[in-house]
Amino acid sequence: MTQKIVIIDYGLGNIKSIYDAFSKFDTNVVISKSLATINSANSIILPGVGSYARAMHLINKLGLKKPIINHVKKNRPLLGICLGMQLLFENSEEFGLNNGLSLIPGRVLKLKTNNYEKLPNIGWRRLSNKGINSNFLNSINTSDEFYFLHSFYCKPKKKKHILAETKFGQFTFTSIVNYKNIYGCQFHPEKSGIPGLKIIENFIQITNKQ
Repeated sequence: MTQKIVIIDYGLGNIKSIYDAFSKFDTNVVISKSLATINSANSIILPGVGSYARAMHLINKLGLKKPIINHVKKNRPLLGICLGMQLLFENSEEFGLNNGLSLIPGRVLKLKTNNYEKLPNIGWRRLSNKGINSNFLNSINTSDEFYFLHSFYCKPKKKKHILAETKFGQFTFTSIVNYKNIYGCQFHPEKSGIPGLKIIENFIQITNKQ
């Protein structure tokens, strides 16, 4: 049995589908909002679907911000999924300026469109660029497709924190980030078939090496 991975239940996100995806592997995964459980985790998953402001309100209300930040300070892995990835940044312009966890330098902005694309960006898309020296992307190819559903995107201050990008029409946005022990996917790996499960397996292996 692998080390404990905690999916944080703060009230938003596809928690059951994430749990089911991780449960396909020999891993000790639990769903919790308990501060003690989160503090004892080897890795944490920060899910999220919906409003940035609402998500941060719930995280703050439940007292989860400090445990998440402390987890990262202990150099333990964290994976943010969809809105969960966006929450890792300093702030978002969604429905006004809202502050995030400030774990990765950068902002969350609205996706740029032309006359052909409409928001949200929904459906299957490929990684147009990807880091080749990352364990997080082991066995992932640029031909693999992942499931996206979002209207905002992350803009890291430093390009070195961008692990992969994806095209939305003529606009290229950040689809995977990595900063130290922090990882983020704008897409939903738990809904992305075999390539998505491979991402999850890679994160589990990163956890086991801690």
